[in-house]
Amino acid sequence: MKGFWIRLVRRLAGGLIMVLAVSSFTFFLVHFMPGNPVQTKLNTLLESGTPPLQAEAQVRSMYGFVPHTPLYVQYFHYIWQILHLNLGQSISYAGVPVLHLLLKAMPWTVIMVLTGLFISFIIGIAAGVVASVNRNSRMGDGLTMLSTFLHGIPQFILALGLAYLFTTVFRVFPFGAPYNAAITPGWSAAFLASLARHAVLPIAAYAISGFGGWALAMRASVSSVLGDDYILAAELRGVTPAIRLRYIARNAILPLFTILTLSVGFMFGGSIFIETIFDYPGLGYMINSALAARDYPLMDGAFLMITLAVIIANIVADLLYTVLDPRIQRI
Repeated sequence: MKGFWIRLVRRLAGGLIMVLAVSSFTFFLVHFMPGNPVQTKLNTLLESGTPPLQAEAQVRSMYGFVPHTPLYVQYFHYIWQILHLNLGQSISYAGVPVLHLLLKAMPWTVIMVLTGLFISFIIGIAAGVVASVNRNSRMGDGLTMLSTFLHGIPQFILALGLAYLFTTVFRVFPFGAPYNAAITPGWSAAFLASLARHAVLPIAAYAISGFGGWALAMRASVSSVLGDDYILAAELRGVTPAIRLRYIARNAILPLFTILTLSVGFMFGGSIFIETIFDYPGLGYMINSALAARDYPLMDGAFLMITLAVIIANIVADLLYTVLDPRIQRI
């Protein structure tokens, strides 16, 4: 138990160092990029007749620093603002706090990412076990070919294909927006049904794009476990195929739990394509809007949020694997 807490403290310390590194990178990226958007914004305010002190206050509220102060002063002020959860104000959203926008967009992405990831993981694991156990049959070869094909399709191509097929050709699902604008948001059955119908295609894009990777990973893991000594010993003792398959799947799935946890963090970054295509107001859609509008405070905040998601997922994956597999005792 003591080793667990030591590992936790070390992982948290490493995570804080990584957050500091990413925050520093975004600061210097904005500061040294061509055109210096901070200085440009300050000049624009001054040219429009805004008093210097008021212009500096507006720039500081947006970016966390003003350009004419010494660089180290700008940097420490910027980090100090982040430590106080002040990520600045959005330029494209008329001065709305960045943290407020990110917290508003985050639930949409979390629902899509977790649902799509869970569906693809369950189906992919089952397909991988079947493909590995039946690897010399048509079923096994067919599942392997299907998994390889789906794994190789870019996510945005798959999303565009689903959108065209089910909203234009067959017109089965609605396209654009997270729900029907004519329905008043709330907990009514009509609103929840509208949410579900609009979320089917984005979630399907996540699930189908991730299915192939999980199936191939599980197939490889099961194939490696099949050659272990305890499987051969079980076969010699006459253990039934059903019980043998249960032990094979249980041990083969352990490495995939680590990948699953990490995938939660990395899929936040990939949401920009799917959410933009389906006009879904999540974190990815907001990043795309910030890029188009050169909204640097919003971009910095979104990238920092994604970094936090990946770091937290990494810590959870590392600790979860040591709990799931007691044979691993690392400090």
